[in-house]
Formats: sequence, C-alpha cells, structure tokens
Amino acid sequence: MPPAMLCADRTLVPDPDVFFPISTIDPRVVAQTEQAKQLCATCPARPACLQTALTGGRYTSYGVWGGEDEDQRRRLLRRRARSTA
Repeated sequence: MPPAMLCADRTLVPDPDVFFPISTIDPRVVAQTEQAKQLCATCPARPACLQTALTGGRYTSYGVWGGEDEDQRRRLLRRRARSTA
C-alpha cells in the first residue's frame, strides 16, 4: 500500500507522487524527497507506514515510506540484522 493511502490526513498530501521521486541526484528530486519526509513527520501513521516498508519486499523498496528514503531504510534493516545476529 503506497504511503499516500496510509496517511491519516490526506489533505496534507497534495500529490501522492511526492513519495516516489524519480531520481536521487537531481536537486529538484532531493527537494521532493524532503517534502515527502516533512509530510511524514507529523503523520500518525508513520510507524505503521515504516513497518510496512521494512517488511513489504520489492514493492516498498522505492520511495519515501514512514519518513525514510530507500538508503535510510536499507541502513535500518542492516542495523537490525546485525543486532539480531
């Protein structure tokens, strides 16, 4: 389920595509990613959204979920794996 569907207050989401930037190096896309993270910051569904992304597999490997981008979620998963090893 995409983040826009999990957001508790849909009026905060001007465009669900904001959660799925097309690049990670274009300055405009960096701004889009930051906008998505700002929307997530006050969303009460943030923990559930992040958990969905961490357990959702390939479908949730892209975009901003629970206020975290792809790289942040990969680091979080690596830390979790190390702590349980």
